[in-house]
Amino acid sequence: MSGLLAATLAAPAAAADAAAPAKADPAKGQATATAVCGACHTFDGSRGSPANPILQGQHPEYLVKQLAEFKSGKRANAVMQGMAATLPTEADMKNIAAFYASKTAKPGFAKNKATVALGEKIYRGGVAERKVPACSGCHGPSGSGIPAQYPRLAGQHADYTEAQLLAFRGGVRKNSAQMTGVAAGMTDGEIKAVSDYIAGLR
Repeated sequence: MSGLLAATLAAPAAAADAAAPAKADPAKGQATATAVCGACHTFDGSRGSPANPILQGQHPEYLVKQLAEFKSGKRANAVMQGMAATLPTEADMKNIAAFYASKTAKPGFAKNKATVALGEKIYRGGVAERKVPACSGCHGPSGSGIPAQYPRLAGQHADYTEAQLLAFRGGVRKNSAQMTGVAAGMTDGEIKAVSDYIAGLR
């Protein structure tokens, strides 16, 4: 009887272990990232071409979400859709995300002194007359973001951030209704200023 009871109690635990998701493997992620992602994002996701995002230190949940949305076509980008298509499972995406998240992001710098004050004003206070919320409300005062919800922005290439805000505003990037609404209330100059300011956040 005691043996039957022990087996009965052990069965749910074994089932729970079997159902638990496998832990992401940064070493496997590094191998895949080197083969698939390195040409555009550099070997460690650091400060490569300003046209491509810096992936170092990005929240893994956010990276997995973006890869899945590239693969499904929810986020349109011909190059990234092709790259994501080579990742057969979610585990592959999680491994890559864990690798990039394990790296410490290198600091960036704002370049345009004339617009830093405007960029900071928008980042910290939004644009009240057009109901544009402060970026810091979701991405944090230092641009660190909130894991699983909002990406890290600090140090991101200004060119890349500007391009994404314009894509949200123009309806080209459609995978965040919230960001589409934010960008809709911003002028070209405001987008450029806040993008440059974000590049220098740390």
